[in-house]
This record gives sequence, C-alpha cells and structure tokens, in this order.
Amino acid sequence: MNAPTDLSPNAHWQQRSLASVWHPCTQMARAARTPPLAIARGQGAWLHDHEGRRYFDTISSWWVNLFGHADPGINAAITAQLNTLPHVMLAGCTHEPAVVLAERLSARTGGALGHCSFGSDGASAVEIALKQSFHSWRNRGRADKRHFVCLRHSYHGETIGALAVTDVAVFRDAYDPLLMRAHTVDAPDSRRGNEAEALKAIEDCLAAHADTLAAVIVEPLVQGAAGMVMHSPDYLRALRALCTRHNVHLIADEIAVGCGRTGRFFAWQHTEPATSADWPDFILLSKGITGGTLPLSLVLTTDAVFEAFWSEDTTRGFLHSHSYTGNPAACAAALAVLDRFDAGQEAQNALQAQWLADAFAPLGQDDRVRHLRQRGTILAFDVPGAADGFAERFHLAARAHELLIRPIGRSVYLMPPYLIDPPTAAWLAEAVTRTLNDVV
Repeated sequence: MNAPTDLSPNAHWQQRSLASVWHPCTQMARAARTPPLAIARGQGAWLHDHEGRRYFDTISSWWVNLFGHADPGINAAITAQLNTLPHVMLAGCTHEPAVVLAERLSARTGGALGHCSFGSDGASAVEIALKQSFHSWRNRGRADKRHFVCLRHSYHGETIGALAVTDVAVFRDAYDPLLMRAHTVDAPDSRRGNEAEALKAIEDCLAAHADTLAAVIVEPLVQGAAGMVMHSPDYLRALRALCTRHNVHLIADEIAVGCGRTGRFFAWQHTEPATSADWPDFILLSKGITGGTLPLSLVLTTDAVFEAFWSEDTTRGFLHSHSYTGNPAACAAALAVLDRFDAGQEAQNALQAQWLADAFAPLGQDDRVRHLRQRGTILAFDVPGAADGFAERFHLAARAHELLIRPIGRSVYLMPPYLIDPPTAAWLAEAVTRTLNDVV
C-alpha cells in the first residue's frame, strides 16, 4: 500500500506494517494506538529508527543477539558460507558446518550428549525432544510411557506439542482443547524459598506415574516467561537423581538460558556434572546460538536415546524434518558463536555480570522494588505495587530514555548483549530508574 506522503518516516512504516504484518504477541486492535517501533538499522547494542532516535536493546531482541546487532565476525562467517554452500538438504546429504557444530557441542558435554538433531526455532526443538523421548520408549517396548511433566508457569513454546508442556495461561488457554494432557507440578522459586517443597511435589508425581511418564521438561535455573523466576543448581541435581531413579527422561530446555546467559555456556554446567549420568537426557538450544542472525535450534541427546532408533525398520526411525534442517549458513553463524566462547567469553560474561550487579544494587534498596535477582547477565526485579497495565506503560516510557525493554507482568528484566562495560551498566541502571520514576 502507499502511505500518505505527509507522514514522518517512522509513521510511514508503522502504518504500512499495521496494514500488512500480523505481529507476534500483539493484540492488533491495540497496536494502532501503540504502534510498533519502526527500526531502520542495528549496530552493537543499539537499534536506530528512521528519524535518528536510538534505543539500547536491553533484551537482546527476545534474547537472541548475544554480541549485538551486525556483529562483524558472525556476519563474515555467514557471508563466507553463503559464497560456498548456502543450503543443501540434510536428508541423504551432509556438510561440514553441521558436522563440526554437532561435534563441538557434544565436546562441551564431555561426550555425554553425542547426537545432535537440528530444528528451526525453540518450539521445534521442544517438539523434537518430546517426540524422541516418547518414540525411544516405544521402540524399547514401553509405548505406555507417553506422558510428560512440566513445572508451573513454565514456557516451552507455542506449537501444539510445546504448548502442552507450557503453563502460561495467556499463551495456552485459547488452544487448550487441542492439547495433550501433561502433569504440572509446583516450580522452585527463590523468592518463595520453596525448593524443598517443589522437589517433594515432583518426587510424588514421579513415584505415582513413572510407568506412564516419558520425560520431565525444565528450564534450568531461570523460568523466563514466568518473569525470570530463579532456582538453584541444587534443585537440578536432585531432579536429575529423581528422574534416574524412576527411569524417566530429563529434558533441559536451554533455549533462553543457554549460550552463556547464566554465566556458563550450558546452564546445566552450574550443577558441576562429573559423569555422563549427571547430564540431562536432552539439552535444547536456540535463540542465541546464531547470535541473533539466522533461525536455528538444536537437540542434543544421549547414546541410549539414539540407539533406541537404530534399526533397518523405517517405522523405528525418527522421521522429523523441515526443508532447512541444518542450514549451512545458520550452522556457520553458530560456529562463530562457539569461537567466542572458546576464546574466553565466559570470563568476559562474569565481569559484565558483576558490573550489572554493582550498578543495579542501589535499586534493590528502592521501596518500590522487590526481589532484585540475578543469574549471570540476566537481571530482574519486581514492582508489586504497580497498577494494571504496568508492563505496557513501562515499555512505552522507556523509549523516551533510549531503552527497548519489555517487562513481563510486574517483573522488569534485562538480558542485554554481551557488550557491557562499567559506564554502560551505570547508564542502564540510571535509565531504568528514570523510567520507573515516570511510571510508578
């Protein structure tokens, strides 16, 4: 459509977008009143609109831009791959980027998770893991093990299978009649000090239903969509032991918390796994694995799961694919991300986490704020006294302070690119505080 010529550049693209683009997680009837930001370009931690204003991407554009926008190293890796092999199907073919990526990720688990399946996004990785878990049990003569356990307020994606193990009402309720039934148990929450009770709840569930359970799925250390709800590595160690005791798979959904967000490349590494048996049966990655450039997700799993499918019988094989499975350009981007971690990114993240902690410490003394909490470079706090509509008001007010930030309910969080230095951390704390002053 042709927008009126008297509109500003931002308004021009906003109007065209509202007429043609169905935006995700957006009530389009409200979008005309609060139109989306019209972004022209990104550079480093900053997004720029068409009229010269800029916004610090405090949430890494849905947690994906690990190293900021237009990172030269990742872009160069993608460009080189595009000039060599942009794509080939992974059914009946293979290619170096996929093989090397799978090998390097397996090595990061000490070989405990030696088999890698490729998907396109986080939800598809969850679908793969759920299907592989059930199908592996069926191939071993345990087709009755077909149910799953998830934690209260968990989020694992919005496709039909992933929604079945998601417990966020706004995403799930409309589609509930379409979903399989999962067991939902209480989640550990550092704000409530309830880890022992949450472990007892899942222990009781496993004891009662182990014969029909395929897997437990968990977001290690941080439940993102629940409002950055955090728990300790002790909970994960105990959960691993319970799943082993009751012969139930454990799926670690690290789509949001993997790739260094918690301070280690895998969040599960905080449990200090000493043997292969200490790792989960599945680890899922997406979001940051390509540094915010191309869609890719991965499912890492064990020899035991893989061997359950080993057969000349096609029906015992894992038949799950999409046209861009293991896309070489996406794999090249992921390899460039791994190069950063091989070069010491975890140490850099530890420094950046401390700078964020120091800068935001005064906000923890603010009477309006509760439960200032942090895990790695993920930082969050609650504003329990805020009026309804707080998240939208905070998001809109933050734009005036050069921030792109999207609270979850009354929980404000930051998950910025790994580009923090002390002055930037101090500026972020000041900008967030000014926004809070405007809204509360």
